[in-house]
Amino acid sequence: MRVLVTGGAGFIGSHFVRHLVGKGEDVVVLDKLTYAGNRANLDGVEHDFLEGDIADPAAVARAGKGCDAIVNFAAETHVDRSILGPAEFILTDVLGAQVLLDYARHNEKRLVHVSTDEVYGDIPLGAPGCTEDAPIRTSSPYSASKAGGELQVLAYVRTFGVDALITRGANTYGPRQYPEKFLPLFITNAFDGLPLPVYGDGKQRREWLHVADHCDGIELALRGGAAGEAYNISGQERENIEVVRRILDLTQASPDLVRHVEDRPGHDRRYAVDSSKLRGLGWAPQHSFDAGGLEETVAWYGENREWWEPIKSGEYKRYYESQYAARLA
Repeated sequence: MRVLVTGGAGFIGSHFVRHLVGKGEDVVVLDKLTYAGNRANLDGVEHDFLEGDIADPAAVARAGKGCDAIVNFAAETHVDRSILGPAEFILTDVLGAQVLLDYARHNEKRLVHVSTDEVYGDIPLGAPGCTEDAPIRTSSPYSASKAGGELQVLAYVRTFGVDALITRGANTYGPRQYPEKFLPLFITNAFDGLPLPVYGDGKQRREWLHVADHCDGIELALRGGAAGEAYNISGQERENIEVVRRILDLTQASPDLVRHVEDRPGHDRRYAVDSSKLRGLGWAPQHSFDAGGLEETVAWYGENREWWEPIKSGEYKRYYESQYAARLA
């Protein structure tokens, strides 16, 4: 099988490229190489690469030629950035999804649209995890844009018979994640003795999903999922402040680095999903967040400063100052 992986130079996308190539599949990567795209994420992996935007039909047509399926990771993904500037999220996450669906429609390709558990919105403490038929209740411009892409998928399946489906993954962690996200931000700041800016009281709860387990789930959906269906990929639920304390232990950093700062507008308190449907296809996570998963991730960042230090001195530095300078003042 030859697979077009859009956003394949990003965090989860590059891991998925490695995952498929390890299974003997041929892979074409289409990536716009925004701030979060990094060709180095694909070093040592045999693949074809095209630089381009999924919102550009000509770029999609070039990349998709000869491919049997498309897996769409290409997206603007960071909630904080979506609050600072929502427009580009709509262009990539909604319009880009529609362009890919048009290509899949006219060329009879299977398409997996990689989405997020954030489309379900805030889940009350103690409530069971959402199943795939739970209402969509987005809270941020980011989650709204991802839900918009999902609705395009469902519309194209029903109206045009496109062979497309959706995956909704929990908070994903592992090596080579851009350091604006919670875990790599706190891990790298802890290594450098910088403040750890905890939003509000830090009691927000998230499910943590290892990137390898996420890739396993997406592959299963690609091979065995039904058109028009969504598949949750769950993780292990932890309170944010609990995770911060564990990072301090693993990095041997001072607890004095923790700074409780002004919370994010519209910040959801809890995400939780039920992955029974995907487990019915044979999925089961292989990585425990507490028994090695987080520890191995912290160790990777400790051993690979040459990967993240240049990032944190470039575009990221301007973003970090705009996001946290006033909060930390």
